[in-house]
Amino acid sequence: MEKLYSIQEVSQILGIPKDTLRYYDRIGIVSPSRDDNRYRRYSGDDLIDLMNIQIMQFADFSLDEIKEKLGLRKMENLNSAYCEEAAAFIDAKNAETRMKIHHLEKVSLLLSMAAETLRDFSNESDQRLAEFVRELYKDIRGNKPVISKEGCDHHQG
Repeated sequence: MEKLYSIQEVSQILGIPKDTLRYYDRIGIVSPSRDDNRYRRYSGDDLIDLMNIQIMQFADFSLDEIKEKLGLRKMENLNSAYCEEAAAFIDAKNAETRMKIHHLEKVSLLLSMAAETLRDFSNESDQRLAEFVRELYKDIRGNKPVISKEGCDHHQG
């Protein structure tokens, strides 16, 4: 007979608050069996589903995405159309993540340059920072016209 786990045990094993486990049950993302006394009893498969949820949330998937797009289907229920759809969704999520990484790398570079400029202020370091900011702003605006360098210089005086 398969071992079943109480909500308290699952909470301790996986570090998931009991309220979160109840919420998952309420929205139907993981629905454990119930005892005669209506207490939740989690199977080993339920624990694996919960671990997968934690991993997918770490990868920045929302609960709606996990439930609706990835479905936590059992292997015997998989079909090629579902696999292709899920793979395409994961590819799109990966592309979104790579864009965020690229953005954060630019933010990190901007912050490093700003700190470096403040620590060792000179016209040269200030100009490097200003040029980087202009290029960054062009990226943000999609290369739409911005105030020219001369326009900025004119207003600084």
